[in-house]
Amino acid sequence: MPTVLAYHDVKEVKHWLASPRRKEIFEPIGCTNIRTFVDPQASKRVGLVMDVADMGRLEEFMKTKPAADAMEYDGVLPETLVILTQS
Repeated sequence: MPTVLAYHDVKEVKHWLASPRRKEIFEPIGCTNIRTFVDPQASKRVGLVMDVADMGRLEEFMKTKPAADAMEYDGVLPETLVILTQS
């Protein structure tokens, strides 16, 4: 099962950290062991690491309106999103 690292900027770090949306949207598509991070050098940059059962399913999901809605709710700035996969 590959591990994914994603990072991006957000409008409000405290809101993003407290949000339940990550678990609500990622767990049903097979993403587990979700861990969050905050960049101490950049005040609005955050990230997460998670194990992904099906990368294709995650990639397709990220193109959907529910994914966009969740990012909007969490204050994610989508243009800053970078997703890296374990090599």
